[in-house]
Amino acid sequence: MSHERDGAIDATRNYDAELRDNAGRKYAYNFDLDVMHPFMVRSFIPFFQTGNCLELGSYLGDFTKRLLKHFDQVTCVEASGDAVAHLESTLGDAVRCVHATFEDVQLDRHFENIVLTHVLEHLDDPVLVLRRINEEWLTDNGRLLLVCPNANAPSRQIAVKMGLIPHNAAVTDAERQHGHRITYSLDTLERDARAAGLKVIHRSGIFFKALANFQWDRLLAIDIISQDYLEGCYQLGQLYPDLCASIFLVCEKAG
Repeated sequence: MSHERDGAIDATRNYDAELRDNAGRKYAYNFDLDVMHPFMVRSFIPFFQTGNCLELGSYLGDFTKRLLKHFDQVTCVEASGDAVAHLESTLGDAVRCVHATFEDVQLDRHFENIVLTHVLEHLDDPVLVLRRINEEWLTDNGRLLLVCPNANAPSRQIAVKMGLIPHNAAVTDAERQHGHRITYSLDTLERDARAAGLKVIHRSGIFFKALANFQWDRLLAIDIISQDYLEGCYQLGQLYPDLCASIFLVCEKAG
């Protein structure tokens, strides 16, 4: 595995601490890893381009492993030193790790595929990073596959009605401890993509979701949710993207 240290790590943020579970929220739920990740890859496959892949934000490499089934090598840029150490110890030479922030990293190549899943909402300046993707890292025929948690997911709307959060796009204290800066909806996500000069060629949602992640984890643990039910939630999400767990854009360089 190639590990490079490139770009200044922001001393005002503790990226290692942001990855740790806190009293109000896990960083990654079984629902994320076992349900959402496979459906994300399934949504991506029709848009993959032949060539290489850049993953911005790899956490502990669970999604990276899924990408490696489709690409010979994945370049991973990750700000957390703890996460980089884990990637180095588990994923081998198929992954090229760069320990840096997206704002500061300098990459020596361009990419046909750039993957940004549940990361943009953590950034202090998301448009700046999207602009770097557009202007510096995408090939002329490359594609950005961009996924964010959805402010309008029914689970969040129910939480508003229950008085747990003040509005759909609120950032909770537990989310803030994990580094969240914004909760996107389809309109605000596309706004930022366009502001960075990207062209949106596809917009959709991934997985209709009326329950919170911790509730899904409890259901999955007692084995009462069938694969057919999960498939139904995925397909329903194609009809109602604004009611999905995550929102999904495919972007290219503007002509």
